[in-house]
Amino acid sequence: MGALRPWARYGLLAVAHLLALGLGATVLQALEGPPALRLQANLRAELATFQAEFGACLPAGALEELLGTALVAQAHGVSSLGNGSEARNWDLPSALLFTASLLTTTGYGHMAPLSAGGKAFCVAYAALGLPASLALVAALRHCLVPLLSRPGAWVATCWQLTPPRAALLQAVALGLLVVGVFVLLPALVLWDVQGNCSLLEAIYFCFSSLSTIGLGDLLPGHGSGLHPVLYHLCQFALLGESSCGGWGRGGKKTLDY
Repeated sequence: MGALRPWARYGLLAVAHLLALGLGATVLQALEGPPALRLQANLRAELATFQAEFGACLPAGALEELLGTALVAQAHGVSSLGNGSEARNWDLPSALLFTASLLTTTGYGHMAPLSAGGKAFCVAYAALGLPASLALVAALRHCLVPLLSRPGAWVATCWQLTPPRAALLQAVALGLLVVGVFVLLPALVLWDVQGNCSLLEAIYFCFSSLSTIGLGDLLPGHGSGLHPVLYHLCQFALLGESSCGGWGRGGKKTLDY
């Protein structure tokens, strides 16, 4: 591609990107389509059973209206399930997790401001906080680059590696370090502490946070054994993934610890 003109190179890359998007969409449609249809059928069956048993006691459309209101509230992170006196959607740990996801651009989507003042504050907070986070990442990168370069330089000197091979070895080592510290280790902690979370789900959550994708289908949730330290660990992981980025973002299932 080096002999191609810039616009021709851009066109080829754009076509390849579109093909990759189409391939990903096709694979996901094949994998996720049948489970979604089964879940939809189960939901309709449950709704039909409920209406058959209690439909005579409810006015027409009352259940659909209630479900619609509950879904709208759920989209903003508000739920009436469980004990209402214990379920606080904007307690300090939840607010800290929200602000951490905001400043790291993860954006889980599990909570959203309801008031006009909250939305205006989020705009101002992100406008000021994101540059500050980038400055923090730049300073951290400036401190980490010499520290992480020393082992690679020592290995390259001892093994008498060429500069390209030394750079490749350093990149592989850094990748393994990031995967181990920010994906596997937190996933093992979540898997051990969490009761209804598989190891694959824990790795999936850590990877989505590390890559700042933040799909929001798996989240730290409120449980009877939840300890605030776990929230701080999540925030540390989120800040850590943003520093790693300096080297080179429906229904939700909560992780109730």
